[in-house]
Amino acid sequence: MHNSAHVLELNNQLDNDILAAMRKPSTLYWFALAVCLFVVMIGGALWGYQIVTGMGVAGKNNPVGWAMYITTFVFWVGIAHSGTLISAVLLLFRAKFRSRFNRSAEAMTIFAIMTAGLFPLIHMGRVWFFYFVMPYPNQRQLWSNFRSPLVWDVFAISTYLTISLVFFYVGMIPDFAIVRQRASGIRKWIYGVLSVGWRGTETQWRHYNQLCILLAAFATPLVVSVHSVVSWDFAMAILPGWHTTIFAHYFVAGAIFSGTAMVFTLVIPMRKIFHLERYITLEHFESLTKLLLITSLIVSYAYIVEFLLAFYSGNPFEKSIFVYRATGDYAGLFWIMVFCNCVAPLILFVKKIRRNLVVLFIVSILINIGMWFERFVIIVSTLSHDFLPYAWGLYKPTLVDTGIVIASFAWFFLFFLLFAKTLPILAITEVKEVSAKGEHHA
Repeated sequence: MHNSAHVLELNNQLDNDILAAMRKPSTLYWFALAVCLFVVMIGGALWGYQIVTGMGVAGKNNPVGWAMYITTFVFWVGIAHSGTLISAVLLLFRAKFRSRFNRSAEAMTIFAIMTAGLFPLIHMGRVWFFYFVMPYPNQRQLWSNFRSPLVWDVFAISTYLTISLVFFYVGMIPDFAIVRQRASGIRKWIYGVLSVGWRGTETQWRHYNQLCILLAAFATPLVVSVHSVVSWDFAMAILPGWHTTIFAHYFVAGAIFSGTAMVFTLVIPMRKIFHLERYITLEHFESLTKLLLITSLIVSYAYIVEFLLAFYSGNPFEKSIFVYRATGDYAGLFWIMVFCNCVAPLILFVKKIRRNLVVLFIVSILINIGMWFERFVIIVSTLSHDFLPYAWGLYKPTLVDTGIVIASFAWFFLFFLLFAKTLPILAITEVKEVSAKGEHHA
């Protein structure tokens, strides 16, 4: 009897600690929200100026027709991957540390896809014609070109967004019921609707667990398929540096790498701000850091193999583009990419570093920078230096496209801030389940 009372007390304490983040926002929170909203409004104004003036203000030229917009699109699609990895794959493998990161990773996935989906529209220029990429019958009997990887992106991203939303919502149903009990007024009614009559009966739990396993098994192939399709945007072209079979594997590993780094970037400050040190321990960070280190080594290996494939191919165009990347006009960005993605993460081999949150946060920022530059180097260096010298040309960023890219980060963080105040930032029931098994610090 005493033990039951102790467990109940611990569960109530856990509810209070995690739901404390949903209480009245602080002044710092409102300031961060206002800054993000202001930057988003500036980005919206720059986009409007681009629509009225034309795509020339974005720095695009012949031959560099893809530049910062497609770079950032690929970057955000990659960020979205870790949500599925941490939530679905680690669920199937019964990883104990999953419950500390899955809620933030799932939310990050949704917001990253929402951000990525904007860039094909921004890049399109005449955004009011976006419906041409949707395969629907119309009075002019026009259909999308199904042989175009850009159309495949529409299917891949929409499918990924759908399954991610379902997975995110289903995982929160038990937590909505907990919030419902503590809310009042209109909030109580909203959380009651979202909890869809959850009472926590044995039958409900059995069906819930079966559904989570089913969704995880269904979502796991998307980790591979979605970013493989994004890589085919490049690999299906005949341009040197793009037309290679390694791109699908390379892009998937890079996506998991960058997405896991973004989890660190978000969760480390969140843990400190909302006083969750008791529930997200250094052991949990160390476990996730090992995944970051493994994916860094895979990406480094892919860089090496990419160069070896070019030089063993005997193709002079393929050789020249990789020499150009390392020594040409964008060589500085290339070596920043190598340092951030290959060299900096090597310090994670040291256990003390894996448990130092300040260093982990800095490394995660460097990885995010390096992965953005990776996509930029792949796209811009190939387009600016393809087959014939008379067609070569350089791309230089402008105020408009730089401002819109910066605004995309503000857009992403804006939604994450709203998420932190409206939904439980940790999976309460899953943390309770792990704690009940005596694995609170596993």
